[in-house]
Amino acid sequence: MENWTEIKIIVPVERVDEAGAVASMTVPYGIYIEDYSNLEEEAMEIAKIDLIDEDLLAKDRTVGIVHIYISPEENPQEAVSFIEDRLTAENIQYEIELGNCAREDWENNWKQYFKPINVGNKLLIRPVWIDDYNADGRVVLNLEPGIAFGTGTHETTRLCLEALENYITNDTHMLDVGCGSGILSVAGMLFGARDVIGVDIDKLAVKVAIENGKLNGLEYPSYNMIVGNLIDRVSGTFDVVTANIVADAIIMLTPDVKKFLTKDSVYIVSGIIDIREDEVLSCLAENDFKIINRRTENGWVCLECKLN
Repeated sequence: MENWTEIKIIVPVERVDEAGAVASMTVPYGIYIEDYSNLEEEAMEIAKIDLIDEDLLAKDRTVGIVHIYISPEENPQEAVSFIEDRLTAENIQYEIELGNCAREDWENNWKQYFKPINVGNKLLIRPVWIDDYNADGRVVLNLEPGIAFGTGTHETTRLCLEALENYITNDTHMLDVGCGSGILSVAGMLFGARDVIGVDIDKLAVKVAIENGKLNGLEYPSYNMIVGNLIDRVSGTFDVVTANIVADAIIMLTPDVKKFLTKDSVYIVSGIIDIREDEVLSCLAENDFKIINRRTENGWVCLECKLN
């Protein structure tokens, strides 16, 4: 059985989103965050119940725990060193614990918490292992996240999807930078885009994105998922460009993204912690972008932009 290294990052609960953003920079697949600070409110909002398991009620509400998983061929100490440096630079108190786990355990156990969810006004995201659901007139996005980031449950992805539905037409050529599991690319096609190119440096992410496309009846060439760097593998201009990544990556990629836009194109960026928003805004301004809309949820920011 293939054992992976589990890294648990324990931080004050009010800093858990920032720690999660740091952790997500160390692996090309998903992270798992434990945050019980609003347990009762979230249980009522999501599950419509106020009866909660006693073990959950006993959880420490003052801390959040970020879990990441390092494959056997990788050195976990490199990830730990990176995380420690970034958390220290952000003045976040932390503890780090390491352990071993079977790949099957962490790949499958989280599935019990992932249910069909409505996003925006048009979309329902359905995990493929759920057959009992009511679309209620929404477009259904069938999703098998695998271990590539992007299930639609995180604020950054939801904000991006909510923005995306407003800009897609039957004539839209879309580019998804850092496509991950392909959720934005698939959604773009389901909203009616003519074609979508998704690009990611991680081979596993692109493999998952291709499979998620097939689950929704999408294939090359209209749905084209590419492994590699943006500048090396993509050409032409696009009506909508999405980048649901992290602040540092947005800042790094934005000068290159300009080359793929026209005056009428929309650039949607998400994955931005609110404390990093000013840096992203400064980068966008330096690259001649104007903000046409701003969305925010639980300390995360999504910006919709156009060139001046």
